[in-house]
Amino acid sequence: MTGTLALVGGGEFGEGCSFDAGLLAASGTDEVLVLPTGAAYEDPDEPVARAVAWFERLGARARGLRVLGRPDALEQANAEAVRASRFTYLVGGSPMHLRSVLKDSPVWDALVASLADGATVAGSDAGAMVLCDPMVDPRGGAFTIGLGLVDGVTVVPNHDRWSEDAAHRTRKMTPPGLVLAGIDQRTALIRAGDGTWRAEGAGGVVLFLDGHPAMLDDLPA
Repeated sequence: MTGTLALVGGGEFGEGCSFDAGLLAASGTDEVLVLPTGAAYEDPDEPVARAVAWFERLGARARGLRVLGRPDALEQANAEAVRASRFTYLVGGSPMHLRSVLKDSPVWDALVASLADGATVAGSDAGAMVLCDPMVDPRGGAFTIGLGLVDGVTVVPNHDRWSEDAAHRTRKMTPPGLVLAGIDQRTALIRAGDGTWRAEGAGGVVLFLDGHPAMLDDLPA
């Protein structure tokens, strides 16, 4: 990874998401490509419309790329659009659907290549979950295979809305050596191109390693 990676806890494209201005600056572009894949079975146009309105306020343009099912992720034209993008944003929804669509696809390969080439990649809620490996399985709080853009970290999004019961259960099940990051809505855990991590936004980020509170320095570079 040589680009900037942002893991957002949800509630994207709205007040409090102060980190987006910095992500735009890091990307060196004023265009954001939004993949509404996770929201394919909800209303994929809705998060794209919010992104358009939000980034317009920041002096940038956003547009959606309708990678909604597996055939879309295999389309070369879609892969080329992702590869050319300097700022790609994966929205929330179903992490399981998002994973099944992107895994081992040309669009996923293009996203990985763009990040390696210095682009900015952000994932919110389900988008943040799948970028990690392993990822939390939303069906029960255990762990399952993610896409692995970042290893050694797993994300609990919307952490400010999790019950203490659910959070405790997931912490107890976390494999040794894996950093569990609970990220509040409208908050981002950001890895810069030099490997350093920071937290920004309206809420907070809590980290656990081997069942104990951890620090940003415990995250993999």
